[in-house]
Amino acid sequence: APAKAKKIPSKGKNVELSSDGEVEEGSWEMEDEDGSSEEMVDDYGASSSEEEELLPIEKAALKQKSDREGFSEDDSEEEEEEAEAVEEASRQKMGQKEDESSDLQLNLDIDEQFKLPSNEQIEREDILFTCDIYKPYPPDLHIIHQRIKGNMEVLQDFVVKREEGRTRQEYLALLRRDMAAYYSYSDFLLMKLMDVFPLPEAGSCPTPLINFLEANEVPRPVTIRTNTLKTRRRDLAQALINRGVNLDPLGKWSKTGLVVYDSSVPIGATPEYLAGHYMLQGASSLLPVMALAPQENERILDMCCAPGGKTSYIAQLMKNTGMILANDSNAERLRSVVGNLHRLGVTNAVVSNCDGRQFPKVCPCLLWHVLGGFDRVLLDAPCSGTGVISKDPAVKTNKDEKDILRCAHLQKELILSAIDSVNAASETGGYIVYCTCSIMVEENEWVVDYALKKRNVRLVATGLDFGKEGFTRFKDRRFHPSLKSTRRFYPHTHNMDGFFIAKFKKFSNAIPQAQKEPTVEPAAPSAVPDTITEPQPKKKKLEGSKVDKEQKPPQPALKKRHSLQAQRRPLKA
Repeated sequence: APAKAKKIPSKGKNVELSSDGEVEEGSWEMEDEDGSSEEMVDDYGASSSEEEELLPIEKAALKQKSDREGFSEDDSEEEEEEAEAVEEASRQKMGQKEDESSDLQLNLDIDEQFKLPSNEQIEREDILFTCDIYKPYPPDLHIIHQRIKGNMEVLQDFVVKREEGRTRQEYLALLRRDMAAYYSYSDFLLMKLMDVFPLPEAGSCPTPLINFLEANEVPRPVTIRTNTLKTRRRDLAQALINRGVNLDPLGKWSKTGLVVYDSSVPIGATPEYLAGHYMLQGASSLLPVMALAPQENERILDMCCAPGGKTSYIAQLMKNTGMILANDSNAERLRSVVGNLHRLGVTNAVVSNCDGRQFPKVCPCLLWHVLGGFDRVLLDAPCSGTGVISKDPAVKTNKDEKDILRCAHLQKELILSAIDSVNAASETGGYIVYCTCSIMVEENEWVVDYALKKRNVRLVATGLDFGKEGFTRFKDRRFHPSLKSTRRFYPHTHNMDGFFIAKFKKFSNAIPQAQKEPTVEPAAPSAVPDTITEPQPKKKKLEGSKVDKEQKPPQPALKKRHSLQAQRRPLKA
């Protein structure tokens, strides 16, 4: 039974704490039901008389502790129940929030299937985003991203998930529009990329197009190439680590490359860089030189050499023997080539400033009578730069169809000039490596297939163990089957700039006869009447004596024909 407490007077004044927490005078005694009373002791076993020696605040603290421990079991149970009730209430609130978030997620993923927006909604978005008088509102990227994901899911299983009455072209048009807005690409370039990276079929992995676009938003790792003319990779790595550079070997495929993660010093201004111990060079730029595989004491032509990274790598592999002709049509860019060659200690290079398209025609005596032709040629052709968008984001919007075709036409002229500069009778060489930093088919497979038709060359293996195979068919075009030996490199699969590499072997210095006829025939049909066919001049050659004897003088129309034939004969001869 609970004890009853009553206040009794005491002789001395003792300061104690009441049940309300206030300090009172007097002492408390506990009276049981049987009438017996005992004096209350504190926690430490001391009587109230001993408390007189303590300060009043210390006595109050001790009494408060004793009161807390003196609570009945019912009070403690009530407190525990109240605490449990508070915890249950908080759990219910958290559970409601989780249920709401899960419901929202279910509504987005399961309940609400993806539906194409109407034309009115698209027009309203265009007006809202672009036609504000004062300041255009940016598009809601979260909504666009969710729409891209839903659209991709429908296209992967179009027969099951498509909306009734909607065609695949409508979904593709919306996807292209959303991607252009989300990743800031032009509609033309996005159409080209969708052709290169087609959408996957049902049940396959996510489309490579999304991965390619995402990879272009992240810069590629910084890589350097060790200059083995002056140092070894192990020594260079140790010297840079001592300077606070965090690096690793580039990969098993490269014996000279290093990848730099972070650095406490400028990587392009260290004493090792100024001494020519390494060159800042992208990983993809090492691959064409590895495919060329130059040998010592050979004659090498680097037709488009600026800024000199590939030229110095060739000299490094040749150990400064033989001869390298470093050519570039831009005189301003040749300054960096000369500076890098001096810094890296290259002594077997000759720098020239010529148009690569006219190179075999400008100096044929030097090329063939003095040099005897080149053993190997490296052509890093100018291109649209669609493989290095992470370095130059302006490519997303400033390229159109004319730019692609203009680059392709220039590349066709350069590759024929490069092939004509190689000596097919070389004992160790006769190879041409063609490469671009573009992923467009018009600049890569199309140009290579053109060269196979125009010159006596064939494709050989590049010697690179990794990389995607080139296209042998693209849309409605069919290329030579040997284009499987070409290699493509993408930023989302190989973590390097987009690149294309093809290696030719020249087996004859003669130019096929089919190449001479198109230069003469286009002007002939306009001068000759349509009634005159190609076999007729041969017949009139045989019957010329008969015609001259029987028909004197010839008719005016025949005179015109004879004069035209006389003009054409010397050209054919």
